[in-house]
Amino acid sequence: MSTSRERLLVIGGDAAGMSAAAQARRLRDADDLEIVVLEQGRDVSYSACGIPYWVGGLVTDRDDLIARTPAQFAARDITVHTGTPAIAIDLDAGEVVTGGGERLGYDRLVVATGGRPARPPIPGLDAPGVFGVHRLDDGAAIRAAIDDGARTGLVLGGGYIGLEMAEVLQRRGLDVTVVLADPLPMQLLDDDMGERVCAAMGKMGIAVHTDQAVREVLVDAAGRACGVRTDAGTYDADLVVLGLGMRPEVQLAADAGLALGPTGAIDVDRSQRCREHPEVFAAGDCAQTHHRVTGEVAHVPLGTHANKQGRVAGSVIGGRPARFAGVLGTALTRVGDLEVARTGLCTTQAEQAGFAFRTEVIEATTRAGYFPGAEEIAIKLISEAGSDQLLGAQVVGGPGSGKRIDVLATAIWAGLTAEELAGTDLSYAPPFSPTYDPVVVAARVLSRTEQG
Repeated sequence: MSTSRERLLVIGGDAAGMSAAAQARRLRDADDLEIVVLEQGRDVSYSACGIPYWVGGLVTDRDDLIARTPAQFAARDITVHTGTPAIAIDLDAGEVVTGGGERLGYDRLVVATGGRPARPPIPGLDAPGVFGVHRLDDGAAIRAAIDDGARTGLVLGGGYIGLEMAEVLQRRGLDVTVVLADPLPMQLLDDDMGERVCAAMGKMGIAVHTDQAVREVLVDAAGRACGVRTDAGTYDADLVVLGLGMRPEVQLAADAGLALGPTGAIDVDRSQRCREHPEVFAAGDCAQTHHRVTGEVAHVPLGTHANKQGRVAGSVIGGRPARFAGVLGTALTRVGDLEVARTGLCTTQAEQAGFAFRTEVIEATTRAGYFPGAEEIAIKLISEAGSDQLLGAQVVGGPGSGKRIDVLATAIWAGLTAEELAGTDLSYAPPFSPTYDPVVVAARVLSRTEQG
């Protein structure tokens, strides 16, 4: 496209796409750069991470999950077309074809098509009564099913979404069963930490059935999902929720000829630019990135990364150099009162990356032991044998536990050793921590192991 005013065209109107559009607008005014966003759904800039809590009634209004509306973006000279899917990218012509047949030219293109819930080829998985947790309409459909009288819920998968949905369905009064093919929930935790999660779910009254791959979604006479079948038996349910993880949504990019990386996501450099098409950028769950510890390519679909990657792309398009610094896979969730967090490498990932490593697990309390509300906390640290450099961390415990992962992520990001972390000046007051914070205690124990 060649006009006196350049056009930035963005495909996808959520975290990465709107971050890119907003940052480009901050750096270039409307007389210099036209910004157009194509969004296939009816909402933009919404919190998919908040959907479980809207389902559970902790968030009362759907609109509370929407950060900005198309009208608010229009006020900033960003044109958003909702209900407008992009069905093809013509890289040679510099155009995008919409579902309505319109061809829109671009000077710069941001592909922010996001991810899609994993849907393995299981008979019945597409039946009514099987719900993803991806868009606001998904949350509305689950809420409607509960309001219509659903009393039993079945969650497939034990990752972040699976745990969160199990909690909120139980909160809404449903009897909840979780079925997963893995030996334990939260496969990015080590087994000893995952066992703590599984035990806590059992104490909550959530039935967890592990090592059971689903072979079929059962349907009733009306064709609606009514349970699942595994090799071990069948489980009845009024509604089935998918928590099987996310895959990059890259069909549009692949059809256009954009290169995909080994992770299956779009291959980009650290400025989020597609390597063979410098006018095209990709950001968010559809894009490949790199891991800070291993340096290897990675695909970690989290909203934090999507927003940052979109901002990087928007900065570069706006004329300000920027690079995405990589990921540690830091994540935090909860099930009931149990907080679960992780960052860096688990032991399986450390083995795969070729590290010789040491581990330690410590148990402590979130506050001074004598202070009301002190809860149990377990912290596991992983460090490289010999160098003592921190590689990963996991936290499982009661309220007040989870956000300690941020200290651990910062330490790993900065390349600290366990001994250096043990010497850091962390805060203390009885309502918030024992005299020695559990983070410091874990680091000290691990560094002593290294020193022998």
